[in-house]
Amino acid sequence: MKRIAILGSTGSIGTNALEVIKSHPDEFRVTALSGYSNVRLLDRQVRAFRPQLVSSGDDPAALRRICTDRRVDHVLIAISGAAALDPLLWAIDAGKEISLANKESLVMAGPLVMARAESRGVKIIPIDSEQSAIWQCLDKQDRKAVKRIYLTASGGPFRGMPPARMRDISVPDALKHPRWKMGTKITIDSATLMNKGLEVIEAMHLFGVPCARIKIIVHPESVIHSMVEFIDGSVMAQLSATDMRIPIQYALSYPVRIPSSLSSVDFVKTGALHFEEPDMDAFPCLGLALRAARTGGTMPAVMNAANDAAVEAFCGRRIAFVEIPVVIRRVMEAHRVKARPDLDDIRGADAWARKKASQTLGKAKTWIC
Repeated sequence: MKRIAILGSTGSIGTNALEVIKSHPDEFRVTALSGYSNVRLLDRQVRAFRPQLVSSGDDPAALRRICTDRRVDHVLIAISGAAALDPLLWAIDAGKEISLANKESLVMAGPLVMARAESRGVKIIPIDSEQSAIWQCLDKQDRKAVKRIYLTASGGPFRGMPPARMRDISVPDALKHPRWKMGTKITIDSATLMNKGLEVIEAMHLFGVPCARIKIIVHPESVIHSMVEFIDGSVMAQLSATDMRIPIQYALSYPVRIPSSLSSVDFVKTGALHFEEPDMDAFPCLGLALRAARTGGTMPAVMNAANDAAVEAFCGRRIAFVEIPVVIRRVMEAHRVKARPDLDDIRGADAWARKKASQTLGKAKTWIC
């Protein structure tokens, strides 16, 4: 029986993970839970699962204890944003098995995180449906045989919308994802396609593949979660229903598969599958993320922090949807990249970018909605 700690148990990934664990009481036990501000839900989870360790808020000491406690076998990290970086490093240093639903930590410090994980012999198992699909396609495959990774995207709620209409997009509009029910930040990132750019950087580090060999394709049905093409011309794809409990269960049970009562794909009802190129003109956030991926160094951390600030401003009705990439671009253009940063450099770049984004937003009085 695996003893599981869930960091971010009150979010969408955390609550789905608890459903998976509840369905498999002989396989998993909840040893620790941490939540941020939803104390009522955390209290209900504690009463239902009786963990030995509980943390609320963002107390670093409590999170560190959870990540390093000997009673924990597996740490599931579902904390959003840059706040996940330190817990990820603590869990790696403690030699825990890790499943990761946070992409920002790898966007910010992917080379440093993966090098540390390799030195400790720690596997980082991705939970996001696209990264889980790639992980499954690559399992036990020779990485030298990989020709290309196809990272699929639903296209978000504004796929096909003329750019001229995007200025009027409201926050409720942007939160209506056509396929997935997710938290606010990731849903807005999916609407701008920034999320797909973040996933490219994440995949680069998780799988050791350069940006040039990762291709984004829009797949509106979201049945194929990603694909891997090999040098012999073969393509392997992972398909499943759009239910986050499927990749969560595999991450928790890896390297074995256990039975599930979750929905299967009905190929007859699904019908035709469609694919198209992403519209880089309509969704400039994607191009900015790819620029950060190619630049490397501290630029991905800066891009990520600027995006955080811009999304927060949009959700606060201070800027329009189309002005999210404007903020990000201005911060990126002002940054002097450090090519080989250490963790202090990464944290410094993150803090600088957040301050710069705040200054940029403060000067742009005409953006206030």
